[in-house]
Amino acid sequence: MDSAIGYFAAGLIGISLGLIGGGGSILTVPVLVYLFHVEPTLATAYSLFIVGTTSLVGGVQSAMKHLVDFRTAIVFAIPSFIGVYLTRRYFVPLLPETLFILGSYEVTRDIGIMVFFAIIMLIAAISMIRNRGKESPDDQPVRYDNPMIMVEGLMVGALTGIVGAGGGFLIIPALVLFAKLPMKKAVGTSLIIIAAKSLIGFLGDVGSGQQINFEFIIVVSIIAIAGIFVGGYISRFIESRKLKSGFGWFVLVMGIYVIFNEVVL
Repeated sequence: MDSAIGYFAAGLIGISLGLIGGGGSILTVPVLVYLFHVEPTLATAYSLFIVGTTSLVGGVQSAMKHLVDFRTAIVFAIPSFIGVYLTRRYFVPLLPETLFILGSYEVTRDIGIMVFFAIIMLIAAISMIRNRGKESPDDQPVRYDNPMIMVEGLMVGALTGIVGAGGGFLIIPALVLFAKLPMKKAVGTSLIIIAAKSLIGFLGDVGSGQQINFEFIIVVSIIAIAGIFVGGYISRFIESRKLKSGFGWFVLVMGIYVIFNEVVL
């Protein structure tokens, strides 16, 4: 039963990416852990592949509509590649099974990853709920603050490596703020960046000897990719700002549930 719900949720992940250009990837790890019962560290690896392939399809769609700024994508992506690959290849495998003991409570690596992931979910949720950013006009010239774009790329890459999420909720504001990209172009550029760094991070897992069930993640990815086309169609009829705010509340509840499930139960 959980698996059936999990495959349905995989479609929702793709629909979310198609609707608002992000957000869906933040749900991938909880879906894998709680519905498919994948061990959390392995779930972050699977998430990188699923998010990467799904975002790649969305990014190609955006590129065909001329909504990708490739120069910004390259400047952001190179340090992001470094951050995500090194994190997955060297940092994550070094995490001990027991991070620390607090009184009689043992904080394991799996608990630590899920709680850290939940905190990222809460940050993403608040960002989507507030949703106060003003879009740059489509005809405004792109301005490049390359040093800040590169620093943000390195930080997001490392974050992606730890939690297995695409980081679109961090990438899009950075592109709007430092490159002055219009929102639609920031979303398209973000999808290309997410795809590239997620798949490179996944290679770090393969290189570290992680056992991967390729048949499973390919099936989930195909369902998510189908969802992105459905989401793209639905987006024509729903106001993006309202949808992002509503999805933010959903992610907020999910983040609180993850913390409660890992810490209290």
